[in-house]
Amino acid sequence: MTAMETITVEPDEADLRLDRWFRRRFPALKHGQLERLLRTGQVRVDGRRVKSGYRLSAGEAIRVPPVVASADQPAASAAPVVINDQDRDWVRSLVLHRDDDLIAIDKPPGLAVQGGTGTYRHLDGLLDGLRFDGGDRPRLVHRLDKDTSGVLLLARSVTAAARLAGAFRDKAARKLYWALAAGVPEPQEGVIESALVKAGGVGRERMQVAETGRVAATRYQVRAAAAGFAWLEMLPVTGRTHQLRVHAAQIGTPIVGDRKYGGTRAVPVRPGIAAKLHLHAREITVPHPAGGQFRIVAPLPPHMRESWRVLGFDT
Repeated sequence: MTAMETITVEPDEADLRLDRWFRRRFPALKHGQLERLLRTGQVRVDGRRVKSGYRLSAGEAIRVPPVVASADQPAASAAPVVINDQDRDWVRSLVLHRDDDLIAIDKPPGLAVQGGTGTYRHLDGLLDGLRFDGGDRPRLVHRLDKDTSGVLLLARSVTAAARLAGAFRDKAARKLYWALAAGVPEPQEGVIESALVKAGGVGRERMQVAETGRVAATRYQVRAAAAGFAWLEMLPVTGRTHQLRVHAAQIGTPIVGDRKYGGTRAVPVRPGIAAKLHLHAREITVPHPAGGQFRIVAPLPPHMRESWRVLGFDT
């Protein structure tokens, strides 16, 4: 690359932080170098100056200066990742549904969707194990937090990725979560709405309620309650980072296991209820790339299934 280049954000790169986008495409570019390029306006998104934590949208144009070429060639030109048979078999065991356009998996808690500082094992690095019959490498079209379990959709082609990413972007996808709350919300059904902004340094980011933030809204309903715990059904109207966790804590009933936003109140004291995060992407309904509506449900992970048993909740 001898001149300024403009690269369009692919559908599977939607919602990536800008710094992680550069880490993926230009892995040898140091973070400090990127920060300088951003400060001086040499790197821009759709002609705008942005910060390294900016979340990308599919179709946005990123201006990449010639100096980046001297740091590295785009990662897309690198050889395909080779994974071992054990990892391939394991990631295939997560598949809930597969057709010509998409794959639905049941992501376990503790598996990061993408890599980051200190994260070496992640779903993005295992996607070659889901090619099946020599097909294309599946593409991520949305994400879940590392400790959140449940349904995650992957596109099997560029066309499917664009259509699925568009459905999530245009709020045509309906995502339903189950959570265990420490305490019972009052009222037991409603909408939580607040403006959220990201605070803290790299590795210590957390969302905070602030007037300067972006509006976030969550519908919730108590499905059952016992022993000071509530089974919450949560439907995010918007898709902000950690939205459900912040909103549950905001109304005084943090999600069990969520020390980040719930502190000690989120740590259970009842035997049989694990201290792990109890947040599960239970169901997704989305327009299928080939037409019609697609609905998929994921079973509870073992630690939540045990908590439901202890509390007598009937799924």
